[in-house]
Parts: sequence; structure tokens; C-alpha cells
Amino acid sequence: QVHLVESGGGLVQAGGSLRLSCAASGRTTISYAMGWFRQAPGKERAFVAAISWNGDSTVVADSVKGRFTISRDNARNTVYLQMNSLKPEDTADYFCAADLATAQQMAVKSIIRYWGQGTQVSVSS
Repeated sequence: QVHLVESGGGLVQAGGSLRLSCAASGRTTISYAMGWFRQAPGKERAFVAAISWNGDSTVVADSVKGRFTISRDNARNTVYLQMNSLKPEDTADYFCAADLATAQQMAVKSIIRYWGQGTQVSVSS
């Protein structure tokens, strides 16, 4: 079993920045790809970004490309999502995800077995 805990959400003004963290524990996750999804009120959970187990490959959704960056520190079993130039439409609950997959495969949420509980991000205009 893999346990994921997100942190770093909060309220920020448009144009501001936040960094989300996701700490993994339980089964050794060093070989797991990890990613971030988000779910706005009334909408489906949507892919944001993913990173391969060794950090060599990343995938970022078009809606956040150029503003969000995903990274990981395997020594700390932690993945990060740096969010810059935030917009009100980025407001959502952000969920960490992990599985034995490629970064590209992580964009398909139906295959993902492990999820965090989510952290809320609110961007005011």
C-alpha cells in the first residue's frame, strides 16, 4: 500500500505562486511515477502533470504549460508542483497520484491505484 499526503495549498491572489508537496510512504515508491490532478467544483478530475520515477520524463497539461512545473526528490519520497502565474481558473482541489507507470500513462486517471486526500487551492481575482 502507498500512502500519499499533500500539503501547500491555500488562498492566493491571481498572478501569485504556490508550491504543493506530496509525501509518499508505505511501499517503496522510488520506482513509481507520480503526478497531480485537480478537480474544480462540479467538474471531473483532470490531469495536471506527471513525472517518471527517475525524473527524466515529465508531462504537463496544455492548460498549465509554462506556468506549472513538476519535480521530485526521491531521497525524500516527495513530489512537488510549483505553480506560478496562478489564475482564478486554477482554483480546485489538487490530488497527488502514484503508480507503476510511465509519466505519459499517468495522464489516464483510470489506471491510477494510489491517490492522496487532496489539498485546496483558491485563486482570487
